[in-house]
Amino acid sequence: MTISVRVARPDEYAGAGDITAAAYREFLEGTGWAAYLETIADVAARAERTEILVATENDQIIGSATLELDGRTSLDDGPLAPHQAHIRMLGVHPDARGRGAAKALMAACEARARETGRTILTLNTTERMAAAKAMYEGLGYSRQADEIMPDGFVLLAYEKQL
Repeated sequence: MTISVRVARPDEYAGAGDITAAAYREFLEGTGWAAYLETIADVAARAERTEILVATENDQIIGSATLELDGRTSLDDGPLAPHQAHIRMLGVHPDARGRGAAKALMAACEARARETGRTILTLNTTERMAAAKAMYEGLGYSRQADEIMPDGFVLLAYEKQL
């Protein structure tokens, strides 16, 4: 089975959101992320400002990623530097993990960032997302200063020179 990555169509936003929320659901316990799952699932709300990429296998969406180039996922986030792109909400359905969809999404995000003249790609993850951390490090991303949220939640920051 071949995994391919492409830009999501508007009629796929709901399904892509459901799959991404399913990917994050296991990390909910004790985090207060219940409301965040609604944000993750609402692909249409961020598609106006960002690029939504989907990984498909046999014409079924199995994962997605949000790529911030000119716009941000959250209107509260400050602008990106002109040379920077940022990956958000990368997720692969739990039943489809281990087949290369996340790496394919990462490669597509990197390629798209390069196409638009970006020289740095950044992302955040958490300690709980051990498989994601290992993948990012294996793909050449280096740790940067952690971002501490107002509630004390720690986001691990990564970047890669493109």
